[in-house]
Amino acid sequence: MDSWVDGQPADALSLKDRGLAYGDGLFETMAVHGGRPVLLDRHLTRLADGCARLAIATDLELVRHELLSYAAAMEEGVLKLILTRGDGLRGYASDPAAQGRRILQGNPPAVYPAGHAEHGIRLFPCNTRLSTQPLLAGLKHLNRLEQVLARAEWQDGQHAEGLMLDQAGRVVEGVFSNIFLVRDGALITPDLKRCGVAGVMRAEILFQADSLAIPTQIADIPLEQLQWADEVFVCNSVYGVWPVRACAALSWPVGPLTRKLQTLARALLDA
Repeated sequence: MDSWVDGQPADALSLKDRGLAYGDGLFETMAVHGGRPVLLDRHLTRLADGCARLAIATDLELVRHELLSYAAAMEEGVLKLILTRGDGLRGYASDPAAQGRRILQGNPPAVYPAGHAEHGIRLFPCNTRLSTQPLLAGLKHLNRLEQVLARAEWQDGQHAEGLMLDQAGRVVEGVFSNIFLVRDGALITPDLKRCGVAGVMRAEILFQADSLAIPTQIADIPLEQLQWADEVFVCNSVYGVWPVRACAALSWPVGPLTRKLQTLARALLDA
C-alpha cells in the first residue's frame, strides 16, 4: 500500500524535514485488524502527550481520521505513523509556526515463530545502556540509535529480544518491548521516569491487571532482582505478550499470570 504524507499518497519527503535532520518527532506502530487500528485511543493518548512535551503542533482529530482511513484500506497489517516537526532551516532552532508532518506507512502483518508465544523466548543481555534524560523519558520519539546499537549485538536465532539497562544498571525494557516481572502474585514493571518507552500494551496490561485486582507496582528494578522473579514476560502492541524463559544464566517457567495476561492481550489484538 502507498505511503501517505499529510493525507496524500507520496513516495518522497522534503530534504528539509526535521525528523530526518534531527530525529525531531514521534512515531506510533500499531496493529491493524479488520480494517481498524488496535488500541487506537491509547496510541493517540501517548501521541498527544508527546506532542505537548515536544511542542509539536498537530491536529490530533485529523490524525485520527487519517489513521482510520488508512487502516480501512489496509484491512490487515502493521501501520506506522511518523509525526515530525515538519520543514526547518539550518540549525537547531525551530519555527514556532511550523505544523507537524504526518507520514503513514503500511506493512504486512508481523509474523513471528509460534514458539515465542507458546514456549517463551530468551533475552540477550545487551551491553548498550540507555541514557538518562527525564525530558524524553516515556516518549516514543524518533531518536532510536540506542536501540539500533543494542539490536546489532546479537544475530543468532536463539534470542528473540534484548534486555536493556540504564546507566546505573537498572532494568528498563526490551529493545522493542516493555518488561514485567511477577513476584508472589504481583506484577512489577520498571519505572520509566528517567528513560525508556511507555508502551501502549504496557499501559493496557496495567489497566487490565487493576480491573482484575492483580497487585501492580511500578518501581526501579536492579538487575539482581530478576533472579527473584517467579515469572518474566515482555509485551508490545504488535505481538502482545511473550513469556521470557531465560536471560544469560537466569531462567523462569512460563507461569499462570503470564498466560492469563497473554490471553487478554491476544483477545485485544484479535478483536
